[in-house]
Amino acid sequence: MHSLSYRLLETQVLVLNRLWQAVNVCSAQRAFGLLFAGHAQVVYSDANNQYSTHTFESWRDLSQREPEAEMVPTVSFKIRVPRVIVLMFFDRVPRKEVKFTRHNIFQRDHNTCQYCGKVFERRDLNLDHVVPRDKGGATTWENIVCSCIPCNTRKANRSPQEVGMRLIRKPVRPKWRPFLHITFDASVHESWLQFVDLAYWNAELGE
Repeated sequence: MHSLSYRLLETQVLVLNRLWQAVNVCSAQRAFGLLFAGHAQVVYSDANNQYSTHTFESWRDLSQREPEAEMVPTVSFKIRVPRVIVLMFFDRVPRKEVKFTRHNIFQRDHNTCQYCGKVFERRDLNLDHVVPRDKGGATTWENIVCSCIPCNTRKANRSPQEVGMRLIRKPVRPKWRPFLHITFDASVHESWLQFVDLAYWNAELGE
């Protein structure tokens, strides 16, 4: 197989369920298989950001009318690589929770000290147990917050009440969202932006 064709068939394609929620990423080769079998359709956005869906046959016809520089060749025609497909018979969402990681705690708290309310670079923030560990405080979403070094030093191994400090907001577990464990170049996959939220998972924090 020509190296360009192989590369195009390995292109990432965003997969939506039939409720148009992002649920997966697959290769273009897999996407073509789903299209040909009638299990999916292409989601296409034109120059006016108008969305339409296409079967394999209508996508092939559109590819002939509006060819791109890079298209996958077959025996009798060339076809555009889809960027987004929607499954016709699948309406579930993968049940994933936001992982309890240092990165995601910073994300939840917007890099803001939860005691003084100031925004810091991540290198200038610590993670603080609101209720100290030696007083029964757990390492959980509900008991861990971002804290700047001065506030962390002032609080030390005490509760906020003991040192006259107050949280600017109560720490909570983030509401579940259908995050996908993917990274991509937004300039290449601009059509994904309407459908997907990104999260970059790090190692989970232990107790």
